Amino acid sequence: MTKFIAAAFLAVIITSGFSQKKEYNGLPSLVWPKLYDVKFVKASDKLGDYEKPIFSEAARSLNGKTITLPGYIVPFETGNRSKHFMFTSLPLNACFFCGVGGPETVVEVFLKDEITYTDQPMEIKGVLRINDKDPDKMIYLLENAELLGAAEL
Repeated sequence: MTKFIAAAFLAVIITSGFSQKKEYNGLPSLVWPKLYDVKFVKASDKLGDYEKPIFSEAARSLNGKTITLPGYIVPFETGNRSKHFMFTSLPLNACFFCGVGGPETVVEVFLKDEITYTDQPMEIKGVLRINDKDPDKMIYLLENAELLGAAEL
């Protein structure tokens, strides 16, 4: 009888692990696919022509909301610390500036506190702003952001 009770207890523990909802740990991202859903149209301003983003409803629904993204840090300038950098969903060798991804695969980050750069995948959280007015900035801005730590693969 003791073996039966132990086996039943073990079965309950194992099956309860499968029935519990898993918490999102960053990968795969639930947010990046919404940000990828953007089209571009030709536009011009006093400085010349540029590609103006037309955001999908899914992307617009995130505007002004706090989001969490996994990805990779891409510095704007030399040095190893900053509060302002680019953050990409793709590893550096496949990012926007290397020709594989588009501008929808990066966000411009404005951190609360300065961090040291790393080439490891990280997770970041902040308030998303969509940008279809200033062609000198990225189309997605992450403001009041904080680095949460390493992204679990």
